[in-house]
Amino acid sequence: MVRAFYLAYAAICYAIFFATFLYLIAFVGNLPVVQPTVDFARAAEPATAVAIDIALIALFGIQHSVMARPTFKAAWTRIVPAPIERSTYVLFASLALIILMLFWHQLTAPVWTVTNPLRAAILWALFGLGWLIVLASTFLINHFELFGLQQAWFALREKAAAPPVLRQPLFYKFVRHPLYAGFFLAFWATPAMTAGHLLLAVGLSIYMLIAIRLEERNLIDTFGADYVAYRETTPMLVPGTGGRRRA
Repeated sequence: MVRAFYLAYAAICYAIFFATFLYLIAFVGNLPVVQPTVDFARAAEPATAVAIDIALIALFGIQHSVMARPTFKAAWTRIVPAPIERSTYVLFASLALIILMLFWHQLTAPVWTVTNPLRAAILWALFGLGWLIVLASTFLINHFELFGLQQAWFALREKAAAPPVLRQPLFYKFVRHPLYAGFFLAFWATPAMTAGHLLLAVGLSIYMLIAIRLEERNLIDTFGADYVAYRETTPMLVPGTGGRRRA
């Protein structure tokens, strides 16, 4: 019964994550199917809006990074059972993102506006491509483990997970972090960039660059020299820019 509860809990956390992910696409793209969006949200004086929005980005970044660290996980699993540790992390990350979107304050001053139909269409295509890369990248590495369902399923089946193996499927042959590369495209590709959208894109870009550094430390701890060699030969985010050079 306990293991069945773990699986049900993991499924609920996954459903919350996936709904949040879909809402985020509409939020960033200002799609009329949702409210609020990045440019149609709460109103306040610009200085107040900037302060609140930065605090919301920081809340998401701190939660997302701190809870992903192995030292936190080691302490956290004394409270949360291991089969649902990842699902709980996914739930908290989703809640932090929901808070960011619900309490976001708009800053509608234009930064750039692309009126040429062809150029605007290209930017929208890049926006959609970014989100597709994000989702596809999760399946390339192990979507259901990444979001906690596999751990709960294995617990139900009393099955142990296989040791982690360093693989470079598809996108990972060209960049080390295609998931983050997809997010960069999704946040920056827009024909109408406002001050609020720019603040979101800059804030989350800074967070992702910090997260990559922290994540790569963990990957080196896990895979050792194999990951170091991969990092030396494969660029971080942009294909064809070369890997990390030795000092």
